[in-house]
Amino acid sequence: MALKNTSTTITSLCSIPTLFLSLTLICTLSVTLFFLFSNPQAQTQTQTQTQATLHHLKVYISDLPRSLNYGLLDTYYSSTTFDSRLPNNPHHKTHIPKNLKFPPYPENPLIKQYSAEYWIMADLMTPDNLRTNSFAKRVFDLNQADVVFVPFFATLSAELQLGTNKGVFRKKVDENMDYVRQREVLDFVTKTQAWNRSGGRDHVFVLTDPVAMWHVRAEIAPAILLVVDFGGWFRLDSKSSNSSTPDMIQHTQVSLLKDVIVPYTHLLPRLQLSEDQRRRTLLYFKGAKHRHRGGIVREKLWDLLVNEPGVIMEEGFPNATGVEQSIRGMRTSEFCLHPAGDTPTSCRLFDAIQSLCIPVIVSDNIELPFEGMVDYSEFSVFVAVNDALRPNWLVGYLKSFSEEQKNKFQQNMAHVQSIFEYDNGHPGGIGPINPDGAVNHIWKKVHQKLPMIKEAIVREKRKPPGVSIPLRCHCT
Repeated sequence: MALKNTSTTITSLCSIPTLFLSLTLICTLSVTLFFLFSNPQAQTQTQTQTQATLHHLKVYISDLPRSLNYGLLDTYYSSTTFDSRLPNNPHHKTHIPKNLKFPPYPENPLIKQYSAEYWIMADLMTPDNLRTNSFAKRVFDLNQADVVFVPFFATLSAELQLGTNKGVFRKKVDENMDYVRQREVLDFVTKTQAWNRSGGRDHVFVLTDPVAMWHVRAEIAPAILLVVDFGGWFRLDSKSSNSSTPDMIQHTQVSLLKDVIVPYTHLLPRLQLSEDQRRRTLLYFKGAKHRHRGGIVREKLWDLLVNEPGVIMEEGFPNATGVEQSIRGMRTSEFCLHPAGDTPTSCRLFDAIQSLCIPVIVSDNIELPFEGMVDYSEFSVFVAVNDALRPNWLVGYLKSFSEEQKNKFQQNMAHVQSIFEYDNGHPGGIGPINPDGAVNHIWKKVHQKLPMIKEAIVREKRKPPGVSIPLRCHCT
């Protein structure tokens, strides 16, 4: 009986506060749910905040001096030497105010096509309160970082040297300022705690020019490389493949498992689908006829197609006149030819996409940006080199596409144009980026590499002293 009374007493003592607490929780939950369901904007905001917390790439910026990034733009604009590779276009420099913290990137088309380094850096330099659209979260504590971004404008450095004194570009001499800068970058980052903790495997370098950081590639090979393709990293011709020269780049240094293929910066303006007009030309190409290595296919295609009805093959250079010709040619043609050049890809592909001209890709070794996120077969025609070089074959094949198929290609192309857009429309690139643009897709691709990067770091740490991990190529 005593036990029964005790139990009843305990129940009685607990029931009132428990009931009150339960009712309070139910009321609070009901009010919260009512507010969320009756306020879709608040619901969306809550979801966005949750996603932003859970899904982002944490990026730490290596503390390189300004002279290796924005300072190179100061050097470019203050130089009195014009780029000798741009005939009939002596005024390619833009007159800008001095002492800008974030100068614009050059309009020189030979340099502008490789401007990914500028826009990626600008996103990281944008104040946090304006970076709500970015998949990358900048952190200032190395221990919180997923990756370490190396803010070296490697392409601009290379192009400055190529445009002024090309003769020493491949020489490791003090006259080659690009080489001097490459060594400065490597001497700095390899002495940091960040590099030592991972052997550089979690460091991100932007190397869009095929010859960027030419002299130190073996040393940065373990890092995450943002490149337009792998064509500048190993040579395909038989003469070079048998060479033992130290200039020969081994294909084991690049891999789709760790590296990211990024788009060139397009040179032609975007054409909206609603602005498109009738296209009277079947196939269009503008560029240099003579190329090296894998680009010899271009010469053969030229000879096969130059006299075909409905085909325009123009020799041209990306100066002001050439850009206007390309705009007119791409916007009035159904298909735009994209053969391999010195490397498997070129800026031409992304100009075609912005012009809603269906790309005809004749490049067997091509790698494309954001594959897995984008299905290029939905808006591009892929042709094997052997088929393209068959007399009278390519034109007949392109004529076999129906109007319905071509319209569908264009509609699909219009949906992905923004994915290949870097420019965010803000001075110096400092401001919110397009959440569906190129920079965010690059960050997401880097994020996809993290599991493999972390595995590589762990594998390296468990190796006994004196034992190295075998070099293996994982290219697919």
